[in-house]
Amino acid sequence: MNLFDIRGRVALVTGGSRGIGLMIARGFVEAGARVYISSRNTDACEEAAADLGGPDHAVAFPADLSSLEEIERLAAAIEEREDSLDILVNNAGATWGEPLESFPEHGWDKVVDLNVKSLFFLTRRLTQLIAAAAHPDRPARVINIASIDGLRVPVFEAYSYAAAKAAVIHLTRTLARKLVADHINVNAIAPGLFPSKMTRFIFEGGAEEAIARIPMGRAGRPEDMAGAAIFLASPASNYITGQTIVVDGGITGLR
Repeated sequence: MNLFDIRGRVALVTGGSRGIGLMIARGFVEAGARVYISSRNTDACEEAAADLGGPDHAVAFPADLSSLEEIERLAAAIEEREDSLDILVNNAGATWGEPLESFPEHGWDKVVDLNVKSLFFLTRRLTQLIAAAAHPDRPARVINIASIDGLRVPVFEAYSYAAAKAAVIHLTRTLARKLVADHINVNAIAPGLFPSKMTRFIFEGGAEEAIARIPMGRAGRPEDMAGAAIFLASPASNYITGQTIVVDGGITGLR
């Protein structure tokens, strides 16, 4: 059981008030970690923290990470409360779907800036705090949330999203190479279809067609995402860095 033990560890999950971020935050809390969650929506962030058990288990730090000033404010707030940070989950993100002929520049910039630039600058800003938790026998962790659309041609016309998630996968390897000397493991998770705000239109429109493309015949569940994140945060993955774990029910591997 110690292989998957993250009790007492401190984590920050961005975009942690709903969807995949909330699945991971809840999994961490239930596994005994103390979690800071951040999201742009203050009410949603505070409601999620309260639902996860309140200050002893989860603390809300609302922030709009599309802004470098907000990244600085969030990092400074964590530093005021913690001497080290065991786990950073970079989950905050956005998507934009529109035909090629009308795809707007602001749709490109919004997605690429939040999904890639903000991930990079938050990780850089928190590197010293994460390194303070690191040890050769117990590395600290950065877990980036990518997507299977960064590995394959997406079904929908989400050009900036697919490009951004491909960048996240390669940036994961680049950061892993740099931070391995500081005993920080950097890995990514590439989810397939999970219920979230980004995929709500699929489920509201009837998800039968999308689910029919999944070899396992179902969408992802909260425990599927929590399990992958706990694995990457725990001693079970001490010797793994620079990798992307695909959690998609077989879409990319069996189709």
